[in-house]
Amino acid sequence: METIDANMPRSLRIGDIAPNFIARTTQGEIALDQFRGRWLVFFSHPADFTPVCTSEFVALAKAAPCFEELDCALLGLSVDSLYSHVAWMRAIRDLFGVEVPFPVIEDPSLAVGYAYGMLDEQASDASTVRATYFIDPEGIIRALTWYPMNVGRSIDEMLRMVRALQRSADGEVYTPADWQPGDDVLVPPALPVGPGGDWFHQTKADR
Repeated sequence: METIDANMPRSLRIGDIAPNFIARTTQGEIALDQFRGRWLVFFSHPADFTPVCTSEFVALAKAAPCFEELDCALLGLSVDSLYSHVAWMRAIRDLFGVEVPFPVIEDPSLAVGYAYGMLDEQASDASTVRATYFIDPEGIIRALTWYPMNVGRSIDEMLRMVRALQRSADGEVYTPADWQPGDDVLVPPALPVGPGGDWFHQTKADR
């Protein structure tokens, strides 16, 4: 049985403070903590000029106004250079007629990738997974998702996640499976309940 090194840094988890950093982006130098006060979706992609990543960026660029309506910023990252990022943004504009409105971080030293657990020391190459961190206005990670390199993310689910996190942020309600704005929500039970208790039918209209 393989033993776990207790001294190894653990991966980021829900409830952790998102590590701050300062990095160059396609929109100038950016510090993560400058997004405090609003929601942030921080996401990585394995490499520029790849089909799945390009499809995601086109979809995210088109959905950017929907995130903006939620007062939620978008921030991308890959290990490629800033020059590669700029060339890729131009190619997306020329091929698809879409302007990418959000900044994209360069991470050639892998510092951000390692800090966020997108890479580990045993990684076979510098390509990050498709990691997404949903960060609240206080800088706390409220949800995270990881996709493999060969599967694109669902932009609709990213938007739903932000909406659900915002709706349940005060702790007064939970959002059930497949919840959408306007659907009923769940009221958390006042006490722990089990079989035989009124543990499910505690809903209220979300109007």
